[in-house]
Amino acid sequence: MTTTLDSAPRVRGREEPMRSRRPRLRQDRRRRVAAYGFLAPFMLLFAGLFFFPIGYALYTSLYRQTFDGLGFGGSELKFVGLSSYVTVFTTPDFYNGVFRLLEFGLVVVPLILGVAIMLALMLDSRLAFMKRLFRAAFVLPYTVPGVIAALLWGFLYQPGLSPITSATESLGLGSVDLVGSGLVLGSIGNIMVWAGVGFNMLIIFAALQSIPAGIVEAARVDGAGEIRIALRIKLPIVMPAVVMTGLFTIIGTLQLFNEPVILSKISNAISSNYTPNMMAYNAAYGNNDEPLSAAISVSLALIAFVMSFGFLRLTARASGLSAPKETK
Repeated sequence: MTTTLDSAPRVRGREEPMRSRRPRLRQDRRRRVAAYGFLAPFMLLFAGLFFFPIGYALYTSLYRQTFDGLGFGGSELKFVGLSSYVTVFTTPDFYNGVFRLLEFGLVVVPLILGVAIMLALMLDSRLAFMKRLFRAAFVLPYTVPGVIAALLWGFLYQPGLSPITSATESLGLGSVDLVGSGLVLGSIGNIMVWAGVGFNMLIIFAALQSIPAGIVEAARVDGAGEIRIALRIKLPIVMPAVVMTGLFTIIGTLQLFNEPVILSKISNAISSNYTPNMMAYNAAYGNNDEPLSAAISVSLALIAFVMSFGFLRLTARASGLSAPKETK
């Protein structure tokens, strides 16, 4: 007995999946359009607030406005190329400001991160009490604007009013000039640490709160103490948050402006070109040289990008080396 194969069902069987795919494709297309529609306002706002200022600064650094005669003949926008960047990289004040920031950051960044990690681990400890009160107290300096913080500490640093100088004199240590050439950078760093520890501590503490309680309890059952749990379990888990706070701190250090500007009113050790940001500000509003100011800003942005990228690569390589190897 022989059976014959009917080709019609096979054709209908092939057509049915194609017909069922069309609604799916239309539905996927509608989802993509809806997703792009929801993302469009953010992308436009992000491009306007991020890419446009950078592009305009780059454009401004390449052109210079020239005036005919005494200015009565009008002005002309002339393309000058990279001449402003040549001026930036041949000016000793720019290199001195960058190296001063590097020296400043090598001390301030590890200090801020170290204190923030220590405070976050202390608040997350089982032995901690009044956590909300201490957390609010640690974060409070961050809520103070940078200008106000510099003014507050300026009164504490000023030689004629400083209680710190009075205390050192009463102890027989002599008068200490906290805004002199030898200590002014450390005084600025003290303001940065005082204001920046609370924000970094809050981010690290939030990451600590997301650690499953079972991991910590298992370590306690195995006999691990609080210090060992903090160093061997909690800290490695929250290392991505530490890296993020470190990146923010590096960028904030390169943007140093408010503190030295305020302290320059009571210190002769701080010049108008003390930091690259101060140099850019002085070029734009002191010398009316907008192309030079834009070139300084773009150059500082490139330095911040290189340092941030290098920091991320370094931390990624260090985490890769410290990761346990899989055994087959």
